[in-house]
Amino acid sequence: MGMKTYAGKTVFGGIAIGKIRIEGKGKTIVKRCRIENVEEEIKRYHDAMKKASDQLKKIHEKAVSEVGEVNAQIFEVHMMMIEDDDYVESVENIIRTQNMNAEYAVASTGDNFAKLFSGMEDEYFRARADDIRDISDRLLKILADSNEKDSGETMVEEEKSSDNTTLLTEKQEPVILAAQELTPSETVQMDKSILLGFVTQYGSVNSHTAILARTMNIPAITGIEPRPDWHGKMAVVDGFGGELIIEPDEKTLLQYQERLKQLKEEEEQAKKLIGLENITKSGKKIKVYANIANVSDLYSVLHNDVEGIGLFRSEFLYMEGSTLPDEEKQFAAYKQVAQTMGGKKVIIRTMDIGADKKLSYLDLGEEENPAMGYRAIRISIKQPELFKTQLRAIYRASLYGNVSIMYPMITSLWELDKIMEIEKEVQDELKEAGIEWKKMERGIMIETPAAAIISDKLAEKVDFFSIGTNDLVQYTLAVDRQNGNIGDFYNPHHEAVLRLIQTVIRNGHAQGIWVGICGEMASDLELTDLFLDMGIDELSVAPVFNLAIRKKVREHE
Repeated sequence: MGMKTYAGKTVFGGIAIGKIRIEGKGKTIVKRCRIENVEEEIKRYHDAMKKASDQLKKIHEKAVSEVGEVNAQIFEVHMMMIEDDDYVESVENIIRTQNMNAEYAVASTGDNFAKLFSGMEDEYFRARADDIRDISDRLLKILADSNEKDSGETMVEEEKSSDNTTLLTEKQEPVILAAQELTPSETVQMDKSILLGFVTQYGSVNSHTAILARTMNIPAITGIEPRPDWHGKMAVVDGFGGELIIEPDEKTLLQYQERLKQLKEEEEQAKKLIGLENITKSGKKIKVYANIANVSDLYSVLHNDVEGIGLFRSEFLYMEGSTLPDEEKQFAAYKQVAQTMGGKKVIIRTMDIGADKKLSYLDLGEEENPAMGYRAIRISIKQPELFKTQLRAIYRASLYGNVSIMYPMITSLWELDKIMEIEKEVQDELKEAGIEWKKMERGIMIETPAAAIISDKLAEKVDFFSIGTNDLVQYTLAVDRQNGNIGDFYNPHHEAVLRLIQTVIRNGHAQGIWVGICGEMASDLELTDLFLDMGIDELSVAPVFNLAIRKKVREHE
């Protein structure tokens, strides 16, 4: 056959090298039978529900010990779905009105509900279709087993090469698993010591299976249809590039083996820093935090022993779907991050939409110069209802961890006054509704020269500054960072930029507040020593840069 490369979508980065195992699920064929005793059939269905709940309870316990409480919640969701009134009513209705067997009623309901979710525009709800299929398959299997025991006849015929729920649990050589799809319960029940990586045809990068893969540190890609003739062949999963390579040639194999070795060495180095304080040789404690875009980045944060979230870019919640995320969806995301981080700092920046981050469903109008246009805090102030929805979600999440709130693109004192006015309205609304919240630190992004120059005044109104260097550089140098033609003029090391950063640190400290950097310059190792000399208190970087920055901090004189 020779080497073949297939392109898919990255679910989780990493490299896996090993033999591939094809897991063919096949179709579940459900026999449609008329039944005589309706009440007896409904009892069979309820017995199956009870058994399914017991199974899920056991899976949940295993998941908690392997992937933690937050990621195990999906199995609690499955327990709730099995008992969902709409689902149960649909099954019972088919049994009663059509005199049909429970298997047919469950299969029909499962199909109908999964189709309903698959057709939704919201990515989150589309991913729930997998969960519906998972619980329906579980019920069908239990019903088939109960029928076999009762009558010796199998009502559900399965064309299935093996049972995924016992997959990769017996002692065998580690493999890369290729399957059409994997449900969350199948993923968590696998023995991950012999699962090198996985490749699926179906499944969203936001699905629970994907989140579990990231949490279990398993390189994974989706969007590739497995072929039976791959079974047993040597393969490479490149989780960074989203590629599957079947029968790699010697040169390719050597390259990936070298890369895998390098990744393992980096991981070993990282382990040496785990638990050590980020403290300079002169004894100053520096906070080295992480920038994240969504909940799925948490695995990388935990894996790199990051001590806090310096920037949660909340606008990505707005960019994931094709409609505005409501208060509940935002609250669920903020709560999950706050809970997962325990008592560690989580700074949520309010949405920074506009400029290069457009929303198709939010008409912001055409602009000559969007970087200087209707964006970030300007949208929040001019559309207070949108802003208040987000604030309510953040306030509610404050009870679940150490949450701070941060506002982007500030240029003046009146903006802060307006924000505080809106905050007060939200607090009053929550109080009236009997909803509690915790007092949070309030911070602002310093990313305009205006904010840097009046940072002495701004410092009187907030608890911290975070310098957003990406915008600060473009606004200070009048260089559009999206424009490749003038890339030579975009210079983060420009003295004007560095002087502004020094001014902000000095003004913040004079007022007794801490100052951090969350823009790309925070991960520039050539500048780390300079920032530490300037007196910076915090550096927030992408989780992958965390180790290098911590090393630099500990070596600083």
